[in-house]
Amino acid sequence: DYSVRTGRVFTGDGFPYDAEARRELAGRVYDRAFDPPGIARQMAAIVASGSRGEGLAALGVPSLVIHGSSDPLIPLAAGQATADAIPGAEMVVVEGMGHDLPPGAWPVIVNALARHTERSESA
Repeated sequence: DYSVRTGRVFTGDGFPYDAEARRELAGRVYDRAFDPPGIARQMAAIVASGSRGEGLAALGVPSLVIHGSSDPLIPLAAGQATADAIPGAEMVVVEGMGHDLPPGAWPVIVNALARHTERSESA
């Protein structure tokens, strides 16, 4: 039930939410690896890692940053800062997408990835 409730928030406000599909996914995830302390470890790793700005500025590969306009966890400005830190990076904002990857956003994401790959292969 918790996953169904939080999943609605993470989907964003621009896409339909399928509570039953989320419930089924939550069951599979639980069966695969239920580890509540893992979330705390992940957060501790994020805090301990510090700024990635210098490393991002040193990247010399074609980069694509995809971010949802309705992400409740990571502000859009943080996604933009990531794109700005990487020389030549492209930023794609998926309107209405949150921190999840709802099926309705897949066409935008796949098209962005295909364009990015095509440009990268021809460079």
